[in-house]
Amino acid sequence: MDQQHTASSDPSPATLRRWRRMLADEREEARAYRELAYRRDGEEREILLALAEAEARHVAYWERLLGDRVGKPRRGSWRMRALAFLARYLGWVLALALLQRAEHRIPYEAPDVPERIVADERIHAEVVRGLAVRSRSRLSGRLRAAVFGINDGLVSNIALVLGVVGGGATADTVLLTGLAGLLAGALSMAAGEYVSVSSQRELLAASVPDEAARESIPRLDAEDNELALVYRARGVPADEAQHRATTMLRLSRTGPPPELPGTTDPEVVGTGMSAAASSFVFFAVGAALPVLPFLAGMSGLAAVAVACTVTGIALLAVGAVVGVLSGSSPLRRALRQLTIGVGAAAATYLLGLLFNTVAT
Repeated sequence: MDQQHTASSDPSPATLRRWRRMLADEREEARAYRELAYRRDGEEREILLALAEAEARHVAYWERLLGDRVGKPRRGSWRMRALAFLARYLGWVLALALLQRAEHRIPYEAPDVPERIVADERIHAEVVRGLAVRSRSRLSGRLRAAVFGINDGLVSNIALVLGVVGGGATADTVLLTGLAGLLAGALSMAAGEYVSVSSQRELLAASVPDEAARESIPRLDAEDNELALVYRARGVPADEAQHRATTMLRLSRTGPPPELPGTTDPEVVGTGMSAAASSFVFFAVGAALPVLPFLAGMSGLAAVAVACTVTGIALLAVGAVVGVLSGSSPLRRALRQLTIGVGAAAATYLLGLLFNTVAT
């Protein structure tokens, strides 16, 4: 049973403030769903509008609970206001990821939050998760290229720059080394991605049945044929394979030959050239940041400090975005990315110091 409260009870000022905050947050959440719904169409819009209506039910509950003590309309928490704002201006998948996290922020332990509202919010999180699944799968390839490219560029070039700095290189040498690392790494990433994607497309193409084999099906002997083996070779159990083969033979006698197994459209992987270009650009963007102060004419500790600061901020941003999109903690992912980058940079800097010491 939900714990019920009435407007005639005498809640404490702290309780009233909490109820008003809950009311404001529910309003902001409903607004965020409506903002997203207006940017979609079809079934997705219907689902989002239904979620907005559900949040409106929660708004009505808190209004009834407060009665004439609702007070002046107040804005929700900064988290919920930011969520409504981002839902209007951010990309679809990122906004859904933020909404999914918001649905888990209901204070479940509060005794005055009805069980049905808690249950609603948990189900809403699963609805939002479902909406995000298809979009995340479409985005996964591009996101992977962007995250790996920028992260690899940042980590490898800041490590390279600090390595030669530790070795006592001049500012001009550091700049040349950083630019060489940028170009070499970007070309390497592009070449690797081109080979990977091209090979994947070739493998997928090799799995598509020959059209000549499909056209020959009507000419097969009805009693003696190996059509069932085609299905068994694709992993279909023997009895089911025989049934499908018999059905296909019957259909081929009265109309166009049915499709052979394996003709469904493979996952779209893009072209080798587009993947190579994306990897080149993303890596170059990440690798350019550590050398920006040297490009600007800075040198010495000031250039190193600026390079480390800019790179650290970029690593935190990349980690936070990955965290939001994956539904995990943005702060934890951001710190993880930063820790990896700091570890790599520190290792190469120490190597440079060691080399400089030995050389002198």
